[in-house]
Amino acid sequence: MIRIENKIIYIPITEIQVSFARSSGAGGQNVNKTSTKVIIHWSIKNSHVLDAEQKSRVRMKLINKINNHDEIVIMAEEERSQPKNRALAVARLQDLVNRALYIPKKRCPTRPTLASKERRIEAKKIRSKIKKGRRNLE
Repeated sequence: MIRIENKIIYIPITEIQVSFARSSGAGGQNVNKTSTKVIIHWSIKNSHVLDAEQKSRVRMKLINKINNHDEIVIMAEEERSQPKNRALAVARLQDLVNRALYIPKKRCPTRPTLASKERRIEAKKIRSKIKKGRRNLE
């Protein structure tokens, strides 16, 4: 489930391909006999959850994370158990898509207030006096 702008988008399990491999790192002898590394493939092109505009936004924002098959591939091997790594990988996918689909609020340009202009001029005058005081009077 991915939450975007107070709207929840569900990525069905059928759209996510999960595979497992032997992990490197901590785990002792357990590493040699269990496949705890989780690899998730999520195809943007075949997704029924996102509309065309959202797909193009995801492609644009995550261009470095998408492979030649128009898939986002995420790996997790930090934990020593397969379910924890699977949850970690799904959370990463959700976070990636959530950040890609976030549309920032447009900035409304404003003008400086009269008081802020006066404070700036006054600070410049004070700084000028300080620098004049450092000059050599020959």
